[in-house]
Amino acid sequence: MRKGFVVGLVLLASGMLIARGDIIPTLSSVTGSSPDFHWNYAANVTVDETVTHGDFFTIYDFSSIKPTTTMQPVGWTFSTALVGPTAPLTTPTDNPSRWNLTWTYTGSTPIPGQAALGIFSAVTGIDQLKAGQFTAQATLSSGLSKVSNIGAVSVPVPESAALFPIIGICALAAFSTLLRRQRA
Repeated sequence: MRKGFVVGLVLLASGMLIARGDIIPTLSSVTGSSPDFHWNYAANVTVDETVTHGDFFTIYDFSSIKPTTTMQPVGWTFSTALVGPTAPLTTPTDNPSRWNLTWTYTGSTPIPGQAALGIFSAVTGIDQLKAGQFTAQATLSSGLSKVSNIGAVSVPVPESAALFPIIGICALAAFSTLLRRQRA
């Protein structure tokens, strides 16, 4: 009896998670060339949610960003911070020395679920990517409460990490030259 109750509770909880909707940004492309690479994210809201004034999503640890080089759909406002903002009840990994990119909906007309929100872009000097995280907050379609979500998204490799292969090759060449000179 107890085992059946626990199994039923787990199935009910998983059914609730499946029925929930989210704002989900995904990397759609990296365009441009050095020193300006445009990181373009497509964001969507899923079936059970609506985007209303104040809802947002944050992409964490973006590495570097070139100031005033962002684009977003009408009705969205861009901001950066070294820590947060973070959707309630989520715990992303957030390095306080790397920029977080946040887009907040400032429009007055709610965006219904199952909609493409548009393309959101930022410019950096790096085109190499790594796994990162995002959090988002939207409104349940019933309008009664906010819902938060967390997920994975691609972000630029930090600039110093992008230089490690080049530094390694230069160091190897210098070391090799030094060894040849000592032998001669």
